[in-house]
Amino acid sequence: EIKQINEAFPASEFQKLGYYSLANGQKTYNGVAIISKEEPKEIVLDIPNFEDAQRRVLASTIGNARIINLYIPNGQTVESDKYLYKLKWLEALTNFLKEELARHKQLIVLGDFNIAPEDQDVYDPEKWGEDVLCSPKERGALKKILNLGFVDVFRQFKQKEKLFSWWDYRAVSFRRNAGMRIDLILASNSLSKKCTASYIDREPRSWERPSDHTPVIAEFEVE
Repeated sequence: EIKQINEAFPASEFQKLGYYSLANGQKTYNGVAIISKEEPKEIVLDIPNFEDAQRRVLASTIGNARIINLYIPNGQTVESDKYLYKLKWLEALTNFLKEELARHKQLIVLGDFNIAPEDQDVYDPEKWGEDVLCSPKERGALKKILNLGFVDVFRQFKQKEKLFSWWDYRAVSFRRNAGMRIDLILASNSLSKKCTASYIDREPRSWERPSDHTPVIAEFEVE
């Protein structure tokens, strides 16, 4: 979530370091970006045939891989209109990914999904219950995406318990490790076999004035 318009994105700073950059942003909220060593091509900035003023999607082909970066709606509460919007958004996303997967065998879908896939991805699943981020409908929507032919690559590898990517700023959540794993990297079945590692880097979350999220990393050996 870059929270800024494209003109404010520091593209020149990445260029100095030898990277291409793409941004799809808006003022104050939402926004996604892709930074790459190779020039991005076949750029898509939204879900086709789904009317949405919020900037939440950025897709591009980089080398032999298709990358789709997402900032999925939060949903607020399961009783809210924002939750219904999230479910409709996920349905439109599923249709889009089905089409993308038919065209691109090496496909990665990643970003802030605002969904904890399983109870093991929640610090206290009993306390969280079936609230937003963990509700059956959200998890069911994510399962439909996985069933298209994707793998949550983090779970391909043996991981320690209680590994999370997000901690609320309140109630010293990071210090208590009261977090959730809601930032995901999904790879198409064929590409997932080329993933050599996936892990979460907690250290940036400990910095002064950090994001409430921390980086999730996946490494691939691709031609």
